Formats: sequence, structure tokens, C-alpha cells
Amino acid sequence: MTSIKINSVEIYHPKKAIHNEYYLEHFKGQGKDISHFLEIMGREKRYIVDNNEENTQTMAIEAAHRVLKKSGLEGKDIDMIIFSSQIPETTVPTNAIFVHNAINARKDTIIYDTNANCAGMTIAVEQASRYMLSNPHASRALVVGADYFSLISDPTDPMTFANFGDGAAAIILEKTEEDIGFIDAMTEVDSSNRNNILYPAQGLAQGLKGNGTTDYMLWLPFDGSMSIPATCEMFEKLLERNGLTINDVNSFCFSQFAHVNIKKIQEHFSIPDEKMIYVGDSYGYTGTSSPFFALYEGIESGRIKRGDVIMFWTIGGGHEFISMLYRY
Repeated sequence: MTSIKINSVEIYHPKKAIHNEYYLEHFKGQGKDISHFLEIMGREKRYIVDNNEENTQTMAIEAAHRVLKKSGLEGKDIDMIIFSSQIPETTVPTNAIFVHNAINARKDTIIYDTNANCAGMTIAVEQASRYMLSNPHASRALVVGADYFSLISDPTDPMTFANFGDGAAAIILEKTEEDIGFIDAMTEVDSSNRNNILYPAQGLAQGLKGNGTTDYMLWLPFDGSMSIPATCEMFEKLLERNGLTINDVNSFCFSQFAHVNIKKIQEHFSIPDEKMIYVGDSYGYTGTSSPFFALYEGIESGRIKRGDVIMFWTIGGGHEFISMLYRY
């Protein structure tokens, strides 16, 4: 039976690492103590673009080159390229077309950009997996996710300025007859929160032609723990309809947004520490790519092995969740 497996995954991040001390001093100068905030979010360091040469596109291209090299493939071997970002370098043309050019992909390659905010790359992997199962002419997909958060982070807001990191991840999916690969996924949307996180803050038209601004992301405070009950219920439904239990899952690659929320899910299901892949202390929150930074570290460290069942979960602004099961 044909399935879609993860061939390989790679990441890229800028060279400059910034540790918590910088942000503690930065906000101390504004009369704010963010030590507790950094503790509950689980931050220690993050990587930030500090030059005019790097951006969302360049980071994604570098991650794409790395994953092709790791897998022993070339651009001509790729049938589909999906680029996920909420901070694209261009809106016209697609960012995917720059990746296509950089890897010398074929003229008949399917390419497009997608934006589901921080849930974007996970949704793109799910959609690519389902599409390849239905298209006999698509055997390999390259999915890249990148966000340049520091470009639009508000230096007066700890949530955006001190919490996020810049980076990209790339994954190659391919058809296989092995007993591994994509299992299933579920999503949930609550659009009542659509005005909590905005960029541009007043919309593009107002930012360019009216009284709005395009400088920084607007992040209104809200209780992120509200997502936990719905997330746990979604996990149970997804596992049940695939004949699995939480104990059948070998590793959990979640959104690295807030360590406190990961711990709440872990405690709800009594998941042992060794199954939780947490990297937010090393990379900060990289947005759309963050579950795949966890996947990369899990594979590289040997904690994730072929045949393991992996549960992905992440949340996009607005909000929308996705939970996905893959047998690696």
C-alpha cells in the first residue's frame, strides 16, 4: 500500500545567538521585569538575523539546499514545492519560485506559497501528503517553512521581541511502499480570536495608504491556555479514529511557542519526559517551522527512529490548531 514518508528534514538559522540576559536588560530599561515571562515560555537563547542579506527567502533556500544534500537528491527530483511563511519576502511572485530557481527544479514542478500563520508548515505537510496520495505523477515534495520574526517584533513588547527567533526548516516527503508514513490529521478553528494578533496592525491598505503602520506586529494579551482542553480532545479523537492510544506515540513534536502549555498537555496525558521533544530553549520560537525544529533535533539525537509514531501539534494565530500523526 502506497504511503507518504518523511525522507529527511533539515534546518537553518542565522549565526547570531542572543541570550536572555540581553532581553532582561533591554526591558529593565523600560521598567519591566520579564524574568518570569522568559521562564514560563521556556527561553534561553534564540538566533536573530543581524544583517541586510538574510531574510525569509534566503533562510528557506539554505534549508532546502541542506535537505537535498542530506537526502542525496537534486532539484530535478522534486515534483512539488510548498513554501510556508507568515512574513514572506515577496507576495509577487511567490517565494516558492525563488526556491525553485535556487535548486534548479524542473519546469513541470508544482509550486505555491501558503500562509496558515504558525500552523502553516504542518498544514502544508499534511496537504502535500494527501495530494501525493491522489496524484500518480507526484512522488516527491519539498516543503519549506521560514519566518523572519525579528523584522516585525515590537521592541516594547516582550511577547514578540524576547520570545521569537528567526529560522527555517525544510522537509522532503516521498512515496513509499514501506509500512511507514502519513497517518492522519485533524484541525480546529476558533475565528472569534481573529483580532488578537495582527500584521499589519491596521491592515495592509491602512498601513500603506491610510493612518496605519507596517512597523510591528500587534499582539494583544490573551490566555493561551484556553487552547489546552480543545487540543487534548482533538488528540483523543485523532488517535481513536486511527486505532491508537497516547501510549502508542513514541515522540511528540509540538509548537515551541510556550513551554508551559506543552507541560500542561504532557501532564494531562501523563507523557514521560523522554517522549517530549523541546527545543524552544535553544532556538526561541521560530513560528511556522517550530514543530520541525523539534523533529530535526529528535532525529539527530537518536530519540526519533524509523518506525516511530510521531504526533505533531501546533497553533496558528486567530486561532487554528492542527494535530498530525506520522509514522517516521
